[in-house]
Amino acid sequence: MSISLSARAWRGACFALALVLAPLAASAQDAAALRARQAALADKFASNQFGKPLVLESTQTSGDLKGDVYAIVEHPFAMVQQALQSPDHWCDILILHLNVKRCKASSGTPKTLNLSVGRKFDQPIEDAYQLDFAFRVAAATPDYLQVQLSADEGPLSTKNYRIQVESVPIDARRSVIHMSYAYGYGFAARVAMQTYLATIGSQKVGFTVLDRKDGKPVYQAGVLGLLERNTMRYYLAIEAYLSAYDAPAAEQAERRIRQWYTSTERYAEQLHEMEQNEYLEMKRKEMRRQQQG
Repeated sequence: MSISLSARAWRGACFALALVLAPLAASAQDAAALRARQAALADKFASNQFGKPLVLESTQTSGDLKGDVYAIVEHPFAMVQQALQSPDHWCDILILHLNVKRCKASSGTPKTLNLSVGRKFDQPIEDAYQLDFAFRVAAATPDYLQVQLSADEGPLSTKNYRIQVESVPIDARRSVIHMSYAYGYGFAARVAMQTYLATIGSQKVGFTVLDRKDGKPVYQAGVLGLLERNTMRYYLAIEAYLSAYDAPAAEQAERRIRQWYTSTERYAEQLHEMEQNEYLEMKRKEMRRQQQG
């Protein structure tokens, strides 16, 4: 009987050890994959339309859109990891986006982010759409971070929202960040996008250079252009949050909104929507509302 119990205990210990090692192995594979992607993008990091080590990619499949940003940032990995693991921090990130009107973080299990999303301009919170994200730190090791946000349903038959951020260190002061933003869409969303792109969005473009005409770049337009603009807005929100992270607490919020606006205006052809004072006043109002709960 004692031998049988020992064998059972051994099997249990092996199973428990496997449960511990499996995520670590997956994290190591993901970290290695991100480092390999960094190496493959070396030439694009060195020379691109953004003027800094950043690459933006977009893809469209049947009923699904996905944008990816890869960037090298001048922030230590330990700081990036600390900054991006908290749901509350993510509310401070997401509120910077024009369409996010409020964000509430839940500390329960599972952790959630309850977003109110609406028009790019100021509007009553009652008119916004509620979008609930599940929040998960999928991996947090000394050399790899992965954070996942997911929502099953969104407005106008959009669905399966995924925001994922992963990071690895380069050296003592620099890190690689990969952010992906994706969602699925149905008939109603397809019609809404077509209407938008045929009217007020008809002249708007994304970032991918498809061609050159008379010496000027011809940028991605249409649905993928729309996706690229939103992907970039979310990435710049992460960048603005990290840039203000070490500032005195009382100054961080103001620094974030000013940094986000300044960053977007570097790509005004794609991202300009309003003047600086209008954006700052709108976000100050929305952040006060967010703090009030």
